[in-house]
Amino acid sequence: MFYEPKNNDHGLPYNPFKSCCIPRPIGWISSLDAGGRANLAPFSQFQNLTFDPPYIMISANQNELGRRKDTVSNAEATGEFVWNMATYDLREAVNISGMALPPGEDEFERAGLQKLPSRLVKAPRVHGSPVHFECRYHTTLRLPGNGTMGTADIVIGEVIGIHVDDEFITPDGKIDVLKARPIARLGYYDYTSIESIFEMRIPEGEGALHGGMEGDPIKAESG
Repeated sequence: MFYEPKNNDHGLPYNPFKSCCIPRPIGWISSLDAGGRANLAPFSQFQNLTFDPPYIMISANQNELGRRKDTVSNAEATGEFVWNMATYDLREAVNISGMALPPGEDEFERAGLQKLPSRLVKAPRVHGSPVHFECRYHTTLRLPGNGTMGTADIVIGEVIGIHVDDEFITPDGKIDVLKARPIARLGYYDYTSIESIFEMRIPEGEGALHGGMEGDPIKAESG
């Protein structure tokens, strides 16, 4: 099968694009608006960008009314936001927080979640999430699109503070991914969770390449 996205002539009952770019980590973003009201929303177009210093990005399409998402407006207005790891145990709350609520309505309350204070930013964290990134807003790149929801805002933030629940650190000092069981977005209405891992190392030795793969700036520079 071959098709051109501009023609949408794939001949399938569902568009396959998002189901090919998988799995995608979830950008579960908490923020405050200019009036100090909390917002929480999941984004399936999310990723880390680099590690020294660490930056992350979320891509937020306009809503069904052609308006920018509250998360984008909040990040730009306040200069900060928080990423919370979405896990299998929190999956229902993640799903509820994705509802299209009126601006100013608190998704934490709707999803039955408690707020945790952050250290370096004012935006709250999600209680029960094992990992949080406190972020300083950096910039927004706006991608033009087709139709009401096509245009997307790519929000980039610098990670200035990282919280990891000690319960989810293994004896050898790694994140216990299997215990945290993060969830990821597939296509359609499908998700997955991490239930197995395996390790591979590029066979060039333990130099800068491996330090970069670990995301360790000290090892990368010393290699």
